[in-house]
Amino acid sequence: MITIKDLHKSFGPKTVLNGVNMHIAAGHSMVIIGGSGTGKSVLLKNILGLITPDSGSIEVNGIDPNTRNRDAFLDMFGMLFQGGALFDSLPIWQNVSFRLLQGKHKLSNSEAHEIAVEKLRRVGLRPEVADQYPGELSGGMQKRVGLARAIAAEPEIIFFDEPTTGLDPIMSGVINELIREIVVEMGATAMTITHDMSSVRAIADEVAMLHEGVVQWTGKVGDMDNSGDPYLDQFINARPDGPIEAIR
Repeated sequence: MITIKDLHKSFGPKTVLNGVNMHIAAGHSMVIIGGSGTGKSVLLKNILGLITPDSGSIEVNGIDPNTRNRDAFLDMFGMLFQGGALFDSLPIWQNVSFRLLQGKHKLSNSEAHEIAVEKLRRVGLRPEVADQYPGELSGGMQKRVGLARAIAAEPEIIFFDEPTTGLDPIMSGVINELIREIVVEMGATAMTITHDMSSVRAIADEVAMLHEGVVQWTGKVGDMDNSGDPYLDQFINARPDGPIEAIR
């Protein structure tokens, strides 16, 4: 579904991506790990066409993001943002169905409300939540609303940006379980950025570690612990000493 070949991206003198190669199969869940500033978010923005790479190629379902109609291209995606990114002034049902009320979908309010309630139910929220506002919900409930919005238009590809940030361990486990269930249920292709190793183990089919602008290691999630790669081993075990320099 997503193929990245020799991708390079710099900002002035700062090289962020220095020849990234990656393949994400349709219906699979890829989790991208790596330290802060290693280019995970920049990679995601390149895939979405929000940033133009300096060189290299990206194909999404066989198509270059920069040669396709933007609206049609972005319709392929759903996204759960790190900070929720809900619209404070809109009720929850309008947040969830925001895309469905716009553009080619242009559903009526009653149709959009019905779909929103169904998607909220899918993530474990009661129908009455639909008429509340984001400020009335806990952080965990807001994250579920964000997940409901990500799947509202039945996208082929879903991106998850640090899906458990700011959540307690129990709620993190709930969100991880929901993500895994929904991705499998929809048959969607998933790409997740996270530092949370419990999320990695719960969500991933495959894992890719970015380090110094390249994919340092990639493989099945079950192979992480015996990878033999010193960079990956240091990262997943949170060791301060190793080939990755910790800022002290």
